[in-house]
Amino acid sequence: MNEEFYKALALLQQEKGIPQKYMLEKIRAAIASAVKRDRSVPAENVDVVFDETKKTISVFIKRLVVDTVEDPAIEISVEEARTVSAKYQLGDYVRDEVDPATVGRIAAKVGKNVIVQGINEAVNGSLINEFEGQKGTIVTGTVDRVDEFNRVVYLNINGYSLPLNLRDQIPGETFRDGDHVKVCVSDIRRNAKSQEIVLSRTNAEFLRRLFQVEIPEVADGTVRVMAISREAGSRSKVAVWSKNPDVDPVGACIGPKQMRINSILSELHGERIDLIKYSPDPEEFIVSALSPASVRIIEINKNDRTCRVAVAADQLSLAIGKTGQNVRLAAGLTNYHIDIVAE
Repeated sequence: MNEEFYKALALLQQEKGIPQKYMLEKIRAAIASAVKRDRSVPAENVDVVFDETKKTISVFIKRLVVDTVEDPAIEISVEEARTVSAKYQLGDYVRDEVDPATVGRIAAKVGKNVIVQGINEAVNGSLINEFEGQKGTIVTGTVDRVDEFNRVVYLNINGYSLPLNLRDQIPGETFRDGDHVKVCVSDIRRNAKSQEIVLSRTNAEFLRRLFQVEIPEVADGTVRVMAISREAGSRSKVAVWSKNPDVDPVGACIGPKQMRINSILSELHGERIDLIKYSPDPEEFIVSALSPASVRIIEINKNDRTCRVAVAADQLSLAIGKTGQNVRLAAGLTNYHIDIVAE
């Protein structure tokens, strides 16, 4: 049993990166806590000895050698101590070995909880160290399993099994064991009890990073993604701008034979993307953002970030879009409240 214990610690270090020394200290505290509960002795009177060479674990209760015994759980008389060994003197400690198997179930549960907490703390700590610098980046994971009931997909990323929750999945997409899936590390949440790595395929940052991956001009900074307005799985508007007047930012994102934009679209499972040329002039930017409809600005308030645009009657439904999607995305892209009226 002891040999299996040490093998388990070695496996924990190999798979989770938790040092054996760290876990032994946690387990030492757990056993001391368990014996304290079971034998009604202070934890500081419990010695736990690990012999990694012999693969053994020994547990002792220390009793102080005294003239007059007041608490037999932690004290022993000189006379009784000398029946164990003649060398004992006042102030020495006699160590009585305890069989860990005799520790009661309640005490064992206390010990187990301490061990589990120690493992969780170590796993969470190594997890945060692993992903601390990757917030906002795209990583690729392999589907470990799919929880059909809760619609949660568990991805193996760098040896960690991390959940991709339903709200962070593109609507309509499905996953199978072994699939390779790109995700954005959208957040790292910490609280007193746990650490959580939040993965997403639905946020705007995921789309922004796909542009960096697939489009060299975006990767090197020649073309910048200025704004994104996204309804994942349906449609997005992406505003792009080039610092080089000789580079068409929209053309660069489309690529030869639409290869670049098609690579992004294939990752989004049918989501449409409107590429918009960014302009620092809000009137020009709003007009472009409402494409494919042809509109003209009739009133704009830059302080309140509101505007009214006019469209021909036969362009009204195109400008607004199905369920208001086109104007909603344009408003999100430009950060202006947009009212549309028919001429």
